[in-house]
Amino acid sequence: MSDRDDPEIIGRRVQHLRVERGLTQRQLAEPAYTAAYISTLESGRVRPSDQALRHLADRLGVAFDELATGRPARLVTDLRLRLIEAQRTLATGDTEEAARRYAALLAQAEELQLAEAQYDALIGLGEAAVESGELVEGRRYFERAELVLADAPLPARVPALRGRALAHYLAGELRYAVYLLETTLDELNRGGLHDPDALLLLYASIIGPYMDMGAHARAAQAAELALALAPQAGDPALVARMHRSVARTLIAEGRVAEADASLAKAAELYRGLQLRTELANCHWMRGYVCAQNGELERAEAELRQALAMLSAKRAALYSSQAAVELADVLHRRGKSEEAAALLHDVLGDLSSERGAVHSAAAHRLLGIIAEDARDPETAEEHYVRALSLLERAGAAGDLADLCRLLGDLLRREGRVEAALDAYRTGLGHRTAPGTTTLGPAPAQPPL
Repeated sequence: MSDRDDPEIIGRRVQHLRVERGLTQRQLAEPAYTAAYISTLESGRVRPSDQALRHLADRLGVAFDELATGRPARLVTDLRLRLIEAQRTLATGDTEEAARRYAALLAQAEELQLAEAQYDALIGLGEAAVESGELVEGRRYFERAELVLADAPLPARVPALRGRALAHYLAGELRYAVYLLETTLDELNRGGLHDPDALLLLYASIIGPYMDMGAHARAAQAAELALALAPQAGDPALVARMHRSVARTLIAEGRVAEADASLAKAAELYRGLQLRTELANCHWMRGYVCAQNGELERAEAELRQALAMLSAKRAALYSSQAAVELADVLHRRGKSEEAAALLHDVLGDLSSERGAVHSAAAHRLLGIIAEDARDPETAEEHYVRALSLLERAGAAGDLADLCRLLGDLLRREGRVEAALDAYRTGLGHRTAPGTTTLGPAPAQPPL
């Protein structure tokens, strides 16, 4: 039970503040209430309404929240300011420092019983863990965040749901990641909960899983919806920094409510900076479409922009897919050496436990480059390694295509039986029930 719910604690607090300020019960009560009501309230025999508490807070010269909870308004605002600082630290790429700050903030938020602050700190810890490649730990933070706001409206819980889906996706659990994201999108749109930030986050996050599952039409549609929802901002980092500075000044002057308003604006802008990373997926998707249409120069430009939008410290888990797609375009444009160097960089950042699908894509393309260079032994090695990774991830569409490439290579080398085995493996994955189809598409927002 919180202090707000306990009339005895509130009664003692009112009495202490009244005596401290030298007021009688009648002076505190007038003109809206009686001295008898104040006496009953101070003894803890009545639960004061919000209206009564606001009257008393005004007479006692304290904030409503401070009277209701015992937490000084300035302390709560300072906690919010520190959450913004941690969010800025994460947005600019210092994952380790951000995690340290979020852990300290979570402990304080739990002590003060501030559910929203606990939620924000857990989301931050989850994002920091995922960016560090600690996918299981990150997923647990997101699950805890969902529990903290279990009774809140769905849009408020979207960052936690999206974070959990991302952790599953990066671990190679594609279908479950798509299930989480599509279910949430469908519930938002069918329920009329058209929160632009929540929808943008979900649509941008679902592009990668769609592509890995071969659902290219849905990926393209998600990219267009995300770009249509994307907020317009010149330089959000500069504006956010301004709001943080303003908030500090207002806190020093005791103007807590105005400081809270500035912090809310800063938080929104930093969320925009993190969404900027997500929106890189949209440029990657456009680059993919251009590549499929043979517009290789435009594809290269879009994919380079996608990589430029990602911070260097996020490259291991966020830019690998765009890097592989860019390498494919470079290879098709005759820049195979640059493509191979880019792919080896990707493989240096990934492992079979995190980024299995992306690692497989890099090995597949290196195999194609090796084949073009008339090096079948190296090509086979890369194809086999990719096959092992894809089988673990369950990426059926990519598996079938890879088995075709491997089978063709083996057939050209005169190894007919081995080629037939590769073809059969590919056909088995292609025809396995439930592996190549998705359910109905989620409802769309009214754009």
